[in-house]
Amino acid sequence: MLLAVLVIAGHRLAQTGTASAPDVVAPLQPVSAGEPDSSSRARAAIVVHVVGAVRRPGLLRLREGARVADAVARAGGATRGADLAAVNLAAPVVDGIQILVPRRAAVPGPAADIGAGSYGDAGSSAGGAAGIGPKLSLGNATAEELDELPGVGPVTAQKILDYRSQHGPFRSVEDLDAVPGIGPARIEQLRDLVTP
Repeated sequence: MLLAVLVIAGHRLAQTGTASAPDVVAPLQPVSAGEPDSSSRARAAIVVHVVGAVRRPGLLRLREGARVADAVARAGGATRGADLAAVNLAAPVVDGIQILVPRRAAVPGPAADIGAGSYGDAGSSAGGAAGIGPKLSLGNATAEELDELPGVGPVTAQKILDYRSQHGPFRSVEDLDAVPGIGPARIEQLRDLVTP
């Protein structure tokens, strides 16, 4: 009986080392440059930098062949203050580019601060006197209005509202430093756009 077990075990061990018939493999087909196979399409990705009047600016990974409209959508969409007429949404994107979605200028011309968007001219002390929109008041701004500010998304806008309801009105723009997620760089960016 021991001899039978050894014969069967030896036979199986001998078969594991032998090569079996090769699998039938289809011959390689050349792939034309215009028609990549599905595996290379899945791997082909480009990286773009979306900035300006979008909800979530930053670096985005898109599929090859994407358009500017796809990049803006992946960045959370344009804010209400965005000037989409200044952007060619149908343009194809290429790897490594920056896509700038500008804000609408309150007043065209040299008197308007382009970066201030719909909140007015940073250099104007008269506010709305010359037809320039007033600065956004932190004391009575809604979440939607705060969300329009550069670098302030819906989460940070809600944090500003929560801080205001817990600590009372802002006495200065510098008080924003106490809001989680807002630091000195963001305050400098907002200084000319908001008022306490």
